[in-house]
Amino acid sequence: MNGSFFNSPTFPQATNNQKPTTPPGNVSAEQFYPLEQSLIENILRLNRGKRAKVYVSYPDSNEWRDKIYEGIIEQSGRDHLIISNPNNGKWYLLRMIYLNYVEFDEPVKYNPDYSDTFD
Repeated sequence: MNGSFFNSPTFPQATNNQKPTTPPGNVSAEQFYPLEQSLIENILRLNRGKRAKVYVSYPDSNEWRDKIYEGIIEQSGRDHLIISNPNNGKWYLLRMIYLNYVEFDEPVKYNPDYSDTFD
């Protein structure tokens, strides 16, 4: 009971070189989060403003098992996608965990330098 039998647990301490998890107010998400070609969120972010069909599946729902959302890609984050549908005026916040694939009717920007397109 004097502290010699059980050692006190030690936990890693935060250092000054760790990055914050949210961008500061004056920095855009594109500048804050590094772009990597293989991440779907970054590919969607590069193609913001394009019309797309988003295919999602909700495995726990009998009513909404598979659903297609059509609209303009507005924003993309690590765990979500926001699209707007100009035909009906609705906006959708979709969780990436349910995303199957995205279909575009035009070339997709893929290279993080914003100059190349994937044909």
